Amino acid sequence: MLTASPAQERLSQVQSHLASSEADIPRGKGNILRKSPDDIVVTCALRTPITRGGKGGFKDTAAPDLLVHTFKSLISKSGIDPSLVEDISVGNVLAPGSGATEFRAAALVAGFPETTALNSLNRQCSSGLQACVVIANAIRCGMIDIGVGAGVESMSSQYGPGAVSEFSELLNGHQEAKNCKVPMGVLSEQMASDRKITREAQDAFAARSYQRAEAAQKAGKFQEEIVPMKVKWVDPKTDEEKEIVVDKDDGIRSGMSVEGLAKIKAAFKEGGSIHAGNASQVSDGAAAVLLMKRSTAERLGQRVVGKFVCSSVVGVKPLLMGIGPWKAIPVALEKAGIGKEEVDLWEINEAFASQCVWCVKELGLDESKVNPNGGAIAFGHPLGCTGARQVSTLFNELGRTGQKVGVTSMCVGTGMGMAAVWVKE
Repeated sequence: MLTASPAQERLSQVQSHLASSEADIPRGKGNILRKSPDDIVVTCALRTPITRGGKGGFKDTAAPDLLVHTFKSLISKSGIDPSLVEDISVGNVLAPGSGATEFRAAALVAGFPETTALNSLNRQCSSGLQACVVIANAIRCGMIDIGVGAGVESMSSQYGPGAVSEFSELLNGHQEAKNCKVPMGVLSEQMASDRKITREAQDAFAARSYQRAEAAQKAGKFQEEIVPMKVKWVDPKTDEEKEIVVDKDDGIRSGMSVEGLAKIKAAFKEGGSIHAGNASQVSDGAAAVLLMKRSTAERLGQRVVGKFVCSSVVGVKPLLMGIGPWKAIPVALEKAGIGKEEVDLWEINEAFASQCVWCVKELGLDESKVNPNGGAIAFGHPLGCTGARQVSTLFNELGRTGQKVGVTSMCVGTGMGMAAVWVKE
């Protein structure tokens, strides 16, 4: 009887690991809809409400506390035994050290045991998606069996000039590197001018986002993904501390129109096109996604919500960070082996109406399929949270409408773009 040598066994292991890369995912819509025991699936995806920075329901709530509630809700809603979760990745942009120490503490408070590891990461506005991808790929390569990708941001407490440190003389001496610290509003204004994206087009896009979000909220479309949270809140008028229940996104404004937006003064340039009404809101919120292999979900009796197919991350010029989705989305579609016409729904972060208008037009996307329930312009963009929040919003809408294939994407500060392909079950 022939037995494999240690070298042959090791070669077999390496080949198995290589076969687990995204490049080896079967191509085509039929293939991504096909079910396999090795699929990386989502069994729960949820979020807190998103509230206005400095004014809304979470203005007095720390980011780790938002995370505690989100983790507890994930454990409760999914029914997962927290001791089975091996790693948690949390996206965060503004907290010192990306909140690594506080978020590990938050996981322990939420009920995860000390055996559940945690890391925090920062890829700017895509941090929440990056956290989900880190966990998905760790499962795919066999590093862990079950994990949580999450994102959180308290812009009320940590947004401002101090979020970016001073550049050294070495960095300032390199022009492209120096461009990394140009404020996003300023560079987006320049991009809008260079690419001839009119204020009228931006305001029309923003008005549609508000109107869609208002209609969706009134119809209760966000209820399935939102977990209400009881918090202490200080009334700015009386300075009285109250206990309130935050159960809906409070940045959504009713009755927004193109005519109303046209009256708002430009924020970054005299006579410019970008203003508070057609850019994403400063916000607070958290989101979490539970991931594992399909075979694990079936063994544990976990209900499969959908699956992660593949992702992409790309770099662009720092001054053109807004075009990130335009470059990242085709790469993700190529990895999945599908065309844009095979995508049923797009969740593209609305950092600025200017960059969304340009990306949607250049990609040739059907606008009715892009953010059908509004986006960050209407209900906010808690930086580290958004990428994870989009997952729950995407699956919620795909399920409600009986559709299957969705893509999440966003531009990324300093000049990047990220995208991911998902399938609803």
